[in-house]
Amino acid sequence: MIVPGQDKGKSYIEHTAEKAGTSYKAKLKAAIDRLIPQVSDFEELLKRLEVEGYEIKRGKYISCRATGQERFTRLKTLGMDYTEEAVTSRIAGGPRPPKQPKLGDQKIGLLIKHVSAYRENRPNDYDGVRHDYTRKKGLVWQDVFLPEFAPSEWKDRGVLWNAVEENEKTKDSRLAREFVPALPVELTPVQWQELLTDFIQSSFVAEGMCADVAIHDPHPPGHNPHAHIMLTVCPLDKQGNWQYKTEKEYLCVRNGEERGFTAAEFKAAQADGWEKQYPYKVGRKKVYMPPSEAEKHGYERANKHPKSTKFGRQNPIAERWNSEEQLVEWRKAWADVTNRYLEQYGHDERIDHRSHADRGLTEQPTIHEGVVARALEKKGIISDRCEINRQIKADNALLRELKATVKKLMQAVKNTVPAIAEAMEKIRSSMLIFSYQLRYIGIGKNSMGKRVKAVKPELERYAGLVNQIKAKLKERKNLLAEKKETPFYQIPKLHDLTHRITELTEEIEELKTEKDFLLRSLDCADDAGISDVKKEIATLESALKKLSEQEEKYSAELDAALKQYTELKKQAAGMDAAELMDARLAVREEKERSAVDKVKSAYGEKYDPMLMHDSKRDVANLLHEEAEARSVREFMRRKQRQQAQQKQTKKKSRDSWER
Repeated sequence: MIVPGQDKGKSYIEHTAEKAGTSYKAKLKAAIDRLIPQVSDFEELLKRLEVEGYEIKRGKYISCRATGQERFTRLKTLGMDYTEEAVTSRIAGGPRPPKQPKLGDQKIGLLIKHVSAYRENRPNDYDGVRHDYTRKKGLVWQDVFLPEFAPSEWKDRGVLWNAVEENEKTKDSRLAREFVPALPVELTPVQWQELLTDFIQSSFVAEGMCADVAIHDPHPPGHNPHAHIMLTVCPLDKQGNWQYKTEKEYLCVRNGEERGFTAAEFKAAQADGWEKQYPYKVGRKKVYMPPSEAEKHGYERANKHPKSTKFGRQNPIAERWNSEEQLVEWRKAWADVTNRYLEQYGHDERIDHRSHADRGLTEQPTIHEGVVARALEKKGIISDRCEINRQIKADNALLRELKATVKKLMQAVKNTVPAIAEAMEKIRSSMLIFSYQLRYIGIGKNSMGKRVKAVKPELERYAGLVNQIKAKLKERKNLLAEKKETPFYQIPKLHDLTHRITELTEEIEELKTEKDFLLRSLDCADDAGISDVKKEIATLESALKKLSEQEEKYSAELDAALKQYTELKKQAAGMDAAELMDARLAVREEKERSAVDKVKSAYGEKYDPMLMHDSKRDVANLLHEEAEARSVREFMRRKQRQQAQQKQTKKKSRDSWER
């Protein structure tokens, strides 16, 4: 990001030209500086430049070109002192424009100032614009905690964060780490302060971090109390100076061996024959090699940047602070200290930092909704994220109820026909619900999967086309440059270059046409619309993952219910099968109706009667009810034949006795 009116970064070529005194920009700036005291207005300055051999191009921007210079130079690119307005002001006797803060280089610092202003309920004027947060209510308490070696003036948060920003040099520096823990509503504001002080001192300040903390209890009080803890990310040494987060690590070479050295290490290694590697122009390629080898071949250096590792060498303290293991430790420390204070002040509630999976819970965790989704819901627009969470909550409530019912049932069951029949039908109704949920999830996965399966290959094809177009554009640019440098008398070479450039142009147009057709098939007006499609596919893939987890959970619950049903069936092995079946059929309708009502309550308007009909068929197949019914009918027929034979035998016996 370049802030308008500020100097742009110099290329390596421009840097070397300026050092050698051959820079066209430097000469133009010197000429303007020399002529300003001698002219009365801007137009006269341009005429004097023309007299000195500069070609002037007027238009939206004033541009100049010296004799022998290939391209025009816009005055505004010379710096904020050389824009038309600045030069006019300087001719009139005005001062040079003051240097402005490079907001682009400190965009993260600006964010810190905004956050700090928001947390303190004060205006922020860091960037010359007042961002008024004074209407943000609910600030309960704020403080700054410093480690032993930190300067005492850092107790002022403004001084602290200015020191943090001054220590960083790059625009993408990470300046702070923020924790936003929810505070227990059972504790008072004074107890919140004690809790946070204990946690911050033991977990952060003891490790050498500076902590800026504020408690927010927004309106209405007590519904969402939380704390903002902003932490420095650079360790401090014993003198109170910032240590490095990462150091540049140069990849040096010696006798074909490559090794990384920091700047301090390289000073000693250089005496042992280690050399830095720089990029050199070898034909149209850039190849890294040490200067000693490049000098043998007479290669020209492409730029001044030596070869180095991508991320540098991390400070071991900062590396530990950034690790996932440390984050888990901090979460555990927060849970421990919170539970200790809850117990100390006589509350039974406790918190747990672990995930549902680590705690052995079968309930499905909800997903993060975010302010955008909630804002849509307030406007009456159904958000996908909120809808997924509503379904997860309904499923979890239903699951808890079913598990509690089955557990209570298994504890109270007795070896009597009515009790066994009641238990078996209750488990069967639970299986109906699990089967319905699995079918519902399957339909959702199928529809989402079809969309992902149809669109994802198209997105990959789009990415491939974009890469091909970029590669061919680059190749055409190189050929155009080569053609420009080729002498006019090398006619065959010029002909070949022209032919290849024409071919490339046609291929690029064909690829662009194919890309446009692909965009239309994805309902995208232009390339910007692809990002929305990518977001949609990412959301669908995330939802598919959640549905797969739910599917696994309900499949496990269905298997557990089937196991319990089998155990009950074993207990009923010695009972009269016909009597047990009659008892089960007597309560089945009521149990099925109860299961249907629970599903309707959970799914609302999305309840599907046909899906429930299919679920009943699935459960019947799973429990082999048709075979069981045939077995019972066969048992009844055998019993009836036995009874008929017994009656006939008794009748014959009685007739024989009478005779």
